[in-house]
Amino acid sequence: MTRRCIAVLGGSFDPVHNGHVALGVYFANLLQADELRIIPAGNPWQKHGLHASPAERVAMVGAAFQGLPVPVVIDRQEILRDNASYTIDTLRALRRELGPEPSMAFLIGADQLLHLDTWQEWRAMFDHAHICAASRPGFAIGDAQVSPAVRAEFAERAGSVAEIRARPHGMSYLATDLAVDISATEIRAQLQRNERPGKLVPAGVLDYIEQNNLYKRS
Repeated sequence: MTRRCIAVLGGSFDPVHNGHVALGVYFANLLQADELRIIPAGNPWQKHGLHASPAERVAMVGAAFQGLPVPVVIDRQEILRDNASYTIDTLRALRRELGPEPSMAFLIGADQLLHLDTWQEWRAMFDHAHICAASRPGFAIGDAQVSPAVRAEFAERAGSVAEIRARPHGMSYLATDLAVDISATEIRAQLQRNERPGKLVPAGVLDYIEQNNLYKRS
């Protein structure tokens, strides 16, 4: 029996941009994922003062990820929590939902990889999922910006795509050919200046932002 593979992409999505879509599509294709699970953050402990409401961020995610060849599921579990959102809690909940057999790959960008050791129970994340990171060309896990703890953990757990597909959790993967560097902060700043960040945001998301006058509120 072929093991199912679920790619999981979380984030504030405030707003969702082309970098988020590129990361999800890249790993969905690479892993031949059976599902791309998108999880908008509710109350992320490392970020404060989200600008768009949960409903608005869910709507933007829906607009950004529609029409992909992989089935996309928008998971509202973090939004529905009353307390702070920790990734480890989300991965535990997903594993309870999916059961022990499917391969689950949690997707992060290089900016998150650099600070992974500040996340709550970050090593325990490997007990529930693989961690797959994507970065710019030329980036290596041995780069000085990566903490020694993360560097050692990623090196010890490094696996191939085939190995990640074949196992439910516990491995790391670093892709260094995704050249996307987009800042949600800069997008919001452009919108505040009445500029149109058309090359940074999916067309459907930009339409939603403009129709609902997001990121221009005082």
